[in-house]
Amino acid sequence: MKKKTIILLILAAIVGLAQFIRPDNIKKYENGVKTEDLAGVPKEVNEILRNSCFNCHSSSSELAWYDKITPVSFLVASHIQEGTEVLNFKDWMSMSIAKQKAVLYYSINKIRSGEMPLSSYILAHPAAKINKNQMQVLEAYLLSISARGKTDSVKLKALERDHKWVKPALNGIAYMPDYRNWKAISTTDRFDNGTMRIIFANEVAVAAIKAKNINPWPDGSVLAKAAWTQEIALDGSVSTGQFVQVEYMIKDSKKYAKTEGWGWARWKGDDLRPYGKTINFTTECISCHRPVRENDNVFTIPLNLK
Repeated sequence: MKKKTIILLILAAIVGLAQFIRPDNIKKYENGVKTEDLAGVPKEVNEILRNSCFNCHSSSSELAWYDKITPVSFLVASHIQEGTEVLNFKDWMSMSIAKQKAVLYYSINKIRSGEMPLSSYILAHPAAKINKNQMQVLEAYLLSISARGKTDSVKLKALERDHKWVKPALNGIAYMPDYRNWKAISTTDRFDNGTMRIIFANEVAVAAIKAKNINPWPDGSVLAKAAWTQEIALDGSVSTGQFVQVEYMIKDSKKYAKTEGWGWARWKGDDLRPYGKTINFTTECISCHRPVRENDNVFTIPLNLK
């Protein structure tokens, strides 16, 4: 008998004998009481969570045949134990509504950042990967249950009409109210002047971030940075206060060649007053950003977008 065949037979025997050794808790997870759909949650949301989250974050797991094979079973049991310690959806009904929202917010952010489901889990369970459409379903649901006041339609139309009359910046750049609908790519905390900021990016800039093509940024990229004052409560928690300003960086290497390839613009206060006294206000912007000239004059380190 060839040596190679003997080695294969020995390995097969070892694997076969190993099947008699299984994690003590694997049967508990496999045969646990089935976790019910989350009460009050739409069917399509429950389907996504059950398919991609319940196996490691509930009291029961629908294990594939290969999940039960040693040594894979030990890895699976470890994932489930760690997952349920962090979050167990069987406890859904005992949570307050605020806690339920927090759990969904936490879960969605873990998915958005690519941390969940685990890449090792997706490798063996590709159907658990959450696609773009499913992500939109989860985000839309969370937004629908969030306690956010809405401006009535009459006031909203008035605001939209007023935005058309916001004066352009002194260098001719027009105000772009739609930045609020762009993707948020980062946040900053200016402790030196007590402001909190959110940086938004248009579609061109978002595509550049995903392609890791941001030094230099491609022409057509627009970054908008909105700032609010910081409000500090008695318990030390920080929240946004009064709106301070919004500023834009518009990349066009030819049109704005004289200003480092960027068009700069800023509007201050609720009445959106164009910043500066003369067209030379851009020299102030460039001077401030000069320390990051090697980063195409951009301070922002974007989130890892998927």
